[in-house]
Amino acid sequence: MQNASDIAWLIPFFPLLGFLINGLGRKVLSKSLISIVGCGVVLASFILSIWIFWQVKNGNTFVASYFDFISVRSLHVPFAFQVDQLSAIFLLIITGVGFLIHVYSTSYMHEESSDHFGRYFSYLNLFIFSMLLLVMGANYVIMFIGWEGVGLCSYLLIGYWFKNTEYNKAANKAFIMNRIGDLGFLIAIFWIISRVGNTNFADVFASTNSFSSSEITIITLLLFVMPGWGILSIRALTV
Repeated sequence: MQNASDIAWLIPFFPLLGFLINGLGRKVLSKSLISIVGCGVVLASFILSIWIFWQVKNGNTFVASYFDFISVRSLHVPFAFQVDQLSAIFLLIITGVGFLIHVYSTSYMHEESSDHFGRYFSYLNLFIFSMLLLVMGANYVIMFIGWEGVGLCSYLLIGYWFKNTEYNKAANKAFIMNRIGDLGFLIAIFWIISRVGNTNFADVFASTNSFSSSEITIITLLLFVMPGWGILSIRALTV
């Protein structure tokens, strides 16, 4: 039987595959096939997430490292996923609710032409992929990439009907607000690297004695800037 760590990467991979298929094939695929691909990849991730959840429930938490994403002198940032009790819950929420959103969208967007229909579902698949990176990343860099992907997809989906000026303004407003939040997150990452030498959650949490109490407070506040500005960007859309 496969170890959970051996197949965890498939959970974000399936939505990424759906993004590529629907994005690149949107002008040749029918809306029915686009719907099947778009919904099917998320359903596959949901099924795997259920299996992972039961593995974690039985005490099988793990960190799966696949390759060095960044390797510069003494700095090594692996492309790694951490699956524990918290991330397992979020995997179910993201893929389960995400699947229902995809199914609903097949009807909601049915009047769109095939190419725009495919573009919409490719954005949705990419959004799921980005959220999965955000919650599965085993270090702050992978988490940051997931957050950037979520911000990009928010911009693309808000401005989906790009011929409408008001929608474009709303998309730009959300994008700019999210980039302000990114600045605080990046400062916190560089600060952590300067003290610990890497960004792995396990290493950072084990090296808290490397930080003064004031540094921990400031870094925590900088990390909270990211979701805080994300919430403000959503609020800004109603202004």
